[in-house]
Amino acid sequence: MDELHQLATTAGAKVVDRVVQQREKVHSRTFVGPGKAEEIAGIARAHDATMVVFDDELSPSQQRHVEEEIEIKVLDRTALILDIFAQRAQSLEGKLQVELAQLEYNLPRLRGLWLHLSRLGGGIGTRGPGETQLEVDRRRARQRIGHIKRELSEVAKNRGVQRERRHRANVYTVSLVGYTNAGKSTLLNALTDARALVEDKLFATLDSMSRRLKVRNHQRIVISDTVGFIKKLPHQLVAAFRSTLDEVRDADLLLHVVDASHPRLEEQVKAVESILDEIGAAEKPRLDVLNKMDLIEPVEQDRLQQLFPGAIMISAANDLGLDGLIEEIESRLARNFVKVRLMVPFKNGNVVQHIHATGKVVSEEHRADGTHIEAEIPKAEMARVSRFVEG
Repeated sequence: MDELHQLATTAGAKVVDRVVQQREKVHSRTFVGPGKAEEIAGIARAHDATMVVFDDELSPSQQRHVEEEIEIKVLDRTALILDIFAQRAQSLEGKLQVELAQLEYNLPRLRGLWLHLSRLGGGIGTRGPGETQLEVDRRRARQRIGHIKRELSEVAKNRGVQRERRHRANVYTVSLVGYTNAGKSTLLNALTDARALVEDKLFATLDSMSRRLKVRNHQRIVISDTVGFIKKLPHQLVAAFRSTLDEVRDADLLLHVVDASHPRLEEQVKAVESILDEIGAAEKPRLDVLNKMDLIEPVEQDRLQQLFPGAIMISAANDLGLDGLIEEIESRLARNFVKVRLMVPFKNGNVVQHIHATGKVVSEEHRADGTHIEAEIPKAEMARVSRFVEG
């Protein structure tokens, strides 16, 4: 409920009260049952409230029926999150992704909307045109969905081309993942001077951002920020942001940024793991990064170390622990490289150029028989240079 409160505030609402109900099962018609709906209506009237927000997703008919019971606007958690995304999207891709999610959410609700308007206007003279307009709206919505999907498909292709180029150039890719407001953008700024927007609000970042991370061995590392996750993240958003989330699925390493100061951090971790599983990234190499450690008492730090063995503890806002984090990233990167001694004939000069482009040259000497070179190269490149390896 605290999170729902924060979501509503982020969307621009002023929360005046909250209601909790325990039921053995959801009421099929109004979700909460007629008695509870009447109680909510009374509370809403007492506060002159203009909207009620439910923490779960309502079916189109449940939303319609509960609105009829309490006689004010009703939103569910999905609609609230979609509204926040609509406010936050900045790039063309982000706006298209959010619009697609909203259209797919609203499409099955169009009939309920028109039935509701028909009742308000009376049946005679409205039934036929209303139904006709419903079909027009449905067709337009489906056409727009198709158009957006085609546009996003082109974006996905371009992203795929960029990822393939990085792969061929042996660029090591790191993606920041984590619950919304865990501090991913702050960490990206601290590591790369990216100047990404940082706000103490949910979903401050929707548009992905990639920057180069400079490390001591001069290997090329690209680190990317991604949209924050949340419990009950609407499946429409997961589907619409598929091309963006492909960056996570294709990364060499995931940095799972955790807000160590949050009282329900274990629930947040489970929510992130669930979404990673949903997008096919659960098995990716992952490093837990416990952020905001400056807010944690020493006793709690000991508990967190036991709860997250191997995690790196940092405070991105205060630049604490970042050297250790970079060292660990470098260590993970080193596992993908192998040291070799090669003798490359002069006629194969392109191989030497490729080694310079993709690896780290330790020494290089030109002799009568060719170029003798000692280098650290990606393991994936061994097949290309194996015939030049010196005994």
